[in-house]
Amino acid sequence: MKSMRRIIEIDEEKCDGCGNCVISCAERAIQIIGGKARLVKDSYCDGLGACLGECPQGALHIVEREADEFDPEAVEEYLKEMEHRKKAEQSPMPSGCPSSQIRSLMPSASEIFNGDPATPADSALTHWPVQLNLIPANAPFLKGADLLVAADCAVLACPNFHDDFLRGKAVVMGCPKLDDAEEYLKKFTEIFRISGIKSVIIVEMEVPCCAVMASIVKRGMQDAGKEIPLEEIIIGVRGEVLKRRRMAA
Repeated sequence: MKSMRRIIEIDEEKCDGCGNCVISCAERAIQIIGGKARLVKDSYCDGLGACLGECPQGALHIVEREADEFDPEAVEEYLKEMEHRKKAEQSPMPSGCPSSQIRSLMPSASEIFNGDPATPADSALTHWPVQLNLIPANAPFLKGADLLVAADCAVLACPNFHDDFLRGKAVVMGCPKLDDAEEYLKKFTEIFRISGIKSVIIVEMEVPCCAVMASIVKRGMQDAGKEIPLEEIIIGVRGEVLKRRRMAA
């Protein structure tokens, strides 16, 4: 049944497809389709506008128009269907797969010896795996760690990534554009809830799709009920640091 009511409207010209609004919509009424945020169905939107403040481009606003009534029962079925589809699409890793085996990597002798600066630098990586989807929230290397959250592309863009950002930190890597942002949110929430993380640095690229990583991390802290020092570092495509800023969780 249609009626005049408040509902979200998306300006596709302004939308850059970053996905921040998808994370903030509890009903998942907004999805990224064809590189743009789109309202999936009128009856899934409650019109409260929780997504408005998350759009960096100002592409979202509330209008009053004729639309199907908000249907919470339909939303519940929709969310169940999405969860079922997600599980069906996920291929479980074979037991004992080397990619998911947790390993602690000790520093090499040349890393410990701080001698000739001309000596090639060793890896500062202290653990495996590094991809967020493969790391359990209770991984031992996360306990009481200073956490580095790195966008996949940033590792290639930064010529001195290990020395500038990684050394002394536990690292998780991912791409919220290509991976499941909802699963990222769940994983970060659980990590912050149980692992005693001391600080977080997010290293992300200047491209719009990367900006959602900081939103996911902040939301994970909030959902876990934690306040942890948080810094965001934005990297240019040539590897230069464009911006550093402290963020409130």
